[in-house]
Amino acid sequence: MKQHVNASDDRCPVEASINLIGGKWKILILYHLISDKSRRFNELQKTLSTITHRTLTRQLRELEEDRLIRRIIHPEVPPKVEYMLTDTGKSLVPILMQLQNWGTNYLQNSDVDQA
Repeated sequence: MKQHVNASDDRCPVEASINLIGGKWKILILYHLISDKSRRFNELQKTLSTITHRTLTRQLRELEEDRLIRRIIHPEVPPKVEYMLTDTGKSLVPILMQLQNWGTNYLQNSDVDQA
């Protein structure tokens, strides 16, 4: 069950961050929302090919509750729903890019480390 972060808690700031973006999927969802354009649910599900519909729905709801993403509902039939980063979510972009850079470096050098 998800633990919500309370700003008045005396917990470690790293713990607060992990509670917001921890787990495999939230970081990947945020990473795929970096561009300024919004993404539809099905686009995200195709990009994250192994995520289940239920898990993606739950993760998106939690990210929205924590104000890291915004859900935009267009009044159409059928309804068109899109997701995009909020300003708070955009503040994570440098961190996500550092993770990307670190991962690229790690993957390039992991073969060298094995030798």
